[in-house]
Formats: sequence, structure tokens, C-alpha cells
Amino acid sequence: MTKTPQTEQQRPDKQTATVPEIRFYRANENPYGAFSNLFPRPIEFDGRIYPTSEHAYQAGKARKPAVREWILNAPTPALAAMAAHGLYVWDVMPDWAQIKFDRMRAVLRAKFDQHADLRALLLSTGNARLVEAATVNNAVNRLWGEVDGKGENMLGVMLMELRTFYAQQPPKTTKPSISAAGMPPEGKKTASKLLPARA
Repeated sequence: MTKTPQTEQQRPDKQTATVPEIRFYRANENPYGAFSNLFPRPIEFDGRIYPTSEHAYQAGKARKPAVREWILNAPTPALAAMAAHGLYVWDVMPDWAQIKFDRMRAVLRAKFDQHADLRALLLSTGNARLVEAATVNNAVNRLWGEVDGKGENMLGVMLMELRTFYAQQPPKTTKPSISAAGMPPEGKKTASKLLPARA
């Protein structure tokens, strides 16, 4: 009695299309470290120059102007974030939990509107899933990014939203980028009064 060869079972195609993923975290990693809010690129926001988008975001958290200035005087964006995370409850804007996502979206829009090279980098990622891949497992990192593949990845989500917005816009000329010194290129004037923030 001979055994008939077993018919090969239908197997799912291993070549199924998956969405590519771009992971970023440290601001000094090329090229995608530029997506980090700690990336050293000044932005104009709320009529003021901030040394990084992290400074601009964290400034919105402080209720008192003196505390805000203290945060903005942090010499690095990481220290600005640490200072803001360490605020007492009474020093935090009472509606911060409701407004922080809108503020982050507005800060990101300012960053990528004002720097054509960063906008081009964002658009160059196509349809890739953008993930802030943090290394320390805490609530903040799981909210804004992912740790070991777990988290809400809100920064990545907002960057992908912004990328979709830019991809749908016709090409246009934008206002001049702000120089590394925090001022517009020589000879150009901006509509709002710029108050440089000390880093």
C-alpha cells in the first residue's frame, strides 16, 4: 500500500505588504533625529523665539510667567522637559491635560512650517509609520512614544498627521527660516515682535 503525497496546505503569502516603520528617539541620530522635539532648531511660536520645539511646548505648561521663564532658561531641551515634569500641581496650567495635545500640534506645525529642510525630510518618509522609540519605560514615554513596542506614540501620530497635511498642499514659498542664532536671515523682517529666549 503506497501513501499518497499529502496535498500542500494553503499558506499565507510571506511576502504580504507591510507598512515600513521609521523609529527615532535621540536628536543627534541622522537623519530622523530631527523629528525629536529636542532637536536643536529654533522656532517662532506665540510671538517669541524658542531654542527648540521642546522649549516651546513645555512653556505652555507653566501657569506663572516667572516659572515659565525659569523653564525656558534651561540650558538644554532635556532639562526644560525635566523642569516642566517636576512642577507642583499648583504651578501647572489648570487645563493642561485638555490643551497639551493641541499645543503640541501647533508647535510641530510651527517647526515644520518654518524649516523647509525638516518639512522635506518629513515628506520623504512617504507612508512609513513614524515611532518615537523611547528606551526608559515610564508614563510620559508611553504617551508620546513607545517602549518595547507598547505605547500611544502620540508624537509619531501627530507627525504622520502633519505629513498627510503637507502632502495634500500645493507647493508654496514660505517665510524665511530662522537662523541657528534665533533670528531671521539678514534684511528680512517678521510681522511679530520677536523676544529671544535665553537657552
